[in-house]
Amino acid sequence: VQLQASGGGLVQPGGSLRLSCAVSVRAFGAYDMGWFRRTPGKERELVAVLPWRGDRKWYADSVKGRVTISRNSAKDTVWLQINSLKPEDTAVYYCAAKTDSSSPYSMSNYVHWGQGTLVTVSS
Repeated sequence: VQLQASGGGLVQPGGSLRLSCAVSVRAFGAYDMGWFRRTPGKERELVAVLPWRGDRKWYADSVKGRVTISRNSAKDTVWLQINSLKPEDTAVYYCAAKTDSSSPYSMSNYVHWGQGTLVTVSS
């Protein structure tokens, strides 16, 4: 397994979660990371992007101000911190990676996917 997402669960509205994505650095080397989410009946949504150099992070308008993407110094774990959770944040969240020079801000450029982790926001 080269990408392993975890950290989902049931959270009350207003709560917080930190999702983790374990990355096989040996398999990828340098990579851009994206977190996506999918809700039944909706298109997959790109939520946050962390380019390899760590600059130019990007967040979807739907989560901006509530979400932070970050990575550890070993670059083998990427986190997605989600605060002030809303019921509409309920989704399966996926981490995905790309290793080529294409734009990290385009969903279609991600070719390596982890399994999803379910986040349910409900009282």
